[in-house]
Amino acid sequence: MKLIAAPARLSTAEADFEAKFQARLHWSAEQDDAIEQRVKDILADVRTRGDAAVLEYTARFDGLQAGSMAALELKAAELKAAFDGLPPEQRAALEQAAARVRRYHAWQKKQGGETATYRDDDGTLLGQKV
Repeated sequence: MKLIAAPARLSTAEADFEAKFQARLHWSAEQDDAIEQRVKDILADVRTRGDAAVLEYTARFDGLQAGSMAALELKAAELKAAFDGLPPEQRAALEQAAARVRRYHAWQKKQGGETATYRDDDGTLLGQKV
């Protein structure tokens, strides 16, 4: 089974634009049983077949043919060189994203595995369902 996300074209000129827009904003993958089942199947396959399954899914979903798991690893020096070579605005965006992930993770650890929500500094509502 192949799952494909279909982009939607919305027009602000449509009378029901706001409702359609909000529905798109609040769509959640956990509500889609087909996606949830597919993820479960993939995880079960990886648990059963290990690295061979990871390599197959990497080829299928990422279009990258890797002969081994080692071929997927990036060395620290390669990562640093790529990061150092970024334009300043991209580097700043990555640094900001990393800081947001760290803040969210710190909050997440305090939740003790419970379902909860969190609003970050820019007003984005984040959370976890356990």
